[in-house]
Amino acid sequence: MKLYDGGRAPNPRRVRIFLAEKGITVPLAEVDIAKREHKSAAFTTLNPLQRVPTLLLDDGAVISESIAICRYFEAVQPAPALFGRSALEQARVEMWQRRLEFELLGAVAAVFRHTHPFMVELEVPQVAAWGEANRAKVESFLGLLDRHLADHEFAAGDSFSVADITGLVAVDFMRLPKLPMPAGLYHVQRWHAAVSRRPSATA
Repeated sequence: MKLYDGGRAPNPRRVRIFLAEKGITVPLAEVDIAKREHKSAAFTTLNPLQRVPTLLLDDGAVISESIAICRYFEAVQPAPALFGRSALEQARVEMWQRRLEFELLGAVAAVFRHTHPFMVELEVPQVAAWGEANRAKVESFLGLLDRHLADHEFAAGDSFSVADITGLVAVDFMRLPKLPMPAGLYHVQRWHAAVSRRPSATA
């Protein structure tokens, strides 16, 4: 088994945090995005979308997409449950995981990919107006998240889950495009500080 990893990129980090929470160790194969190693013929054979992370199993099966990889390991090792236990918990985790991925992480990524000079050759075409438009989306969703966290310890309720992993990575990713944390979001700040203190956050 081998996990093709992309270093500081947010999606590989999500999987590394998930594995750390599970206490699972998987050999890593570093893919240097700056050197365009994800565009190589060898890696494209594994993942035609040329994205990390990508998991290669011992039998040659390949799984890509961060949450798909996490779901694989959740099924292999159910405890601790990071996708919820009961039907209601699982639904809430799925709901907040999707919200945090699409409405926050996706918006932060759009700002970075479409405005940062590093991405000029990787994001073609780079549409600065689209990147700028997503700044307001980030701020708006963080306000919604703050109101939700006023009554919840974690993103999906009272237990740490994969939704918190996505949220943590998204907020940390805001540093690259220099997106500020809006003032007054005390509940988001409390939650972010708490999840950042977990040992897995350094993975």
